Amino acid sequence: MPTTLEVKTPRLVTALPGPRAQQVIAADAKFMSPSLTREYALVAKKGHGAIVEDVDGNSFLDFAAGIAVCSTGHCHPKVVEAIQKQAAELIHISGTDFYHHHLPQLAERLVATMPGKEAKKVFFGNSGTEAVEGAIKLARYATKRDKLVAFYGCFHGRTLGSLSLTASKNTQRKGFGALLGGVEHIPFPYAYRCPHGHTAETCGTEILELLEQQMFKRLFAPDEIAAIIIEPIQGEGGFIPAPTFFLQELQRICNRHGIMLIVDEVQSGVGRTGKWWAYEHAGIEPDIVCIAKGIASGMPLSAFVAKESVMTWGRGSHGTTYGGNPVCIASAVATLELIEQRYLENARKMGDYIFGRIHDWPKHFKIVGDVRGKGLMIGTEIVRDQKTKEKAVDLRDAVVNKAFYKGLLTLSAGENTIRMSPPLLIDEEQADFAIRTMEECFREVEKTI
Repeated sequence: MPTTLEVKTPRLVTALPGPRAQQVIAADAKFMSPSLTREYALVAKKGHGAIVEDVDGNSFLDFAAGIAVCSTGHCHPKVVEAIQKQAAELIHISGTDFYHHHLPQLAERLVATMPGKEAKKVFFGNSGTEAVEGAIKLARYATKRDKLVAFYGCFHGRTLGSLSLTASKNTQRKGFGALLGGVEHIPFPYAYRCPHGHTAETCGTEILELLEQQMFKRLFAPDEIAAIIIEPIQGEGGFIPAPTFFLQELQRICNRHGIMLIVDEVQSGVGRTGKWWAYEHAGIEPDIVCIAKGIASGMPLSAFVAKESVMTWGRGSHGTTYGGNPVCIASAVATLELIEQRYLENARKMGDYIFGRIHDWPKHFKIVGDVRGKGLMIGTEIVRDQKTKEKAVDLRDAVVNKAFYKGLLTLSAGENTIRMSPPLLIDEEQADFAIRTMEECFREVEKTI
């Protein structure tokens, strides 16, 4: 019987969920917070590469990667070695109160991945929402303004400030009372559903006009706005890329009015789109970049990186106890080395390969409305009717569930989109399995309608 290390595609040995998985699920229901959402009955035990094995010995091909976190795959030997070595030397010392060499070591490597003329500085945290919270504070501090603009469909986190920016699902806000004041939202350029009939390259012109001709004149004067924050590719919102021209014009508007442009790369960054950062595809240079998820291959680490002219706040203005933990930093250094040496190019190559195979899915499957994304950030929007574009949440959920029972792990996104965000190390054999499996699921679901 092959071990997990030898398996590259799924191997199912029990009915799902298996008996041990059922025991864990029952205990989870008894002791865990009911706020946690679960896509299906996966009870993970171990993983290697793009394979996850459950507690019953079933192996799955992971095209979710812990929500785009496990960038170098599960338990990459070099990442594990770096973690083990560092854990034997120093597990924790707070970077707020003391120096340690790990912080500038990783900061230097991180800044080196970011194009642009101006020098940059880094602040490390533990999670994506912390990165966004820090970016909000820095933007307000640097501009001496307090207003913020975000986009419908965006997800920036669940703590108070980041949740105030988030506009993905009302359930994420419901019941928590008043949030951060001075925040407004505008539409995100959503080419597949563009009300003006624009293409993926031109959608968003009217949104920019709305910003300048309506918001600036009727709600917030531009000299009151500290920052505009945007995901270059919406993650939770449905893997929707912002057009190149839109990001370029947004930067032009921000530069003209002294507004900080914050780019949230929590899900799209660290090589996932075939470039280090998704904003590179547009050739822009944000004032602040928020980073997390794939930066440390599963260890809790985040960062926000700002132009040196922006990160000028004084001693004690912002701090953290655990951010920049030495073990997490070691994992991140190993992760960046692996991505630079192997997986950045593989993400581009495999992304091109997969999109080359699936771009015409809407022609072959009546429930597929749109296929979009960049690199290994792949979104498939499921509809009930291609002409009306009626969103089919139930059909999307059925596809995701069927894929699980065939050994493929995917995730939902937005109202009716399936997201695939595999580790950056996948190969053609694994891509082919995922594509075949998705096509089987589409056919099976189409028979039910």
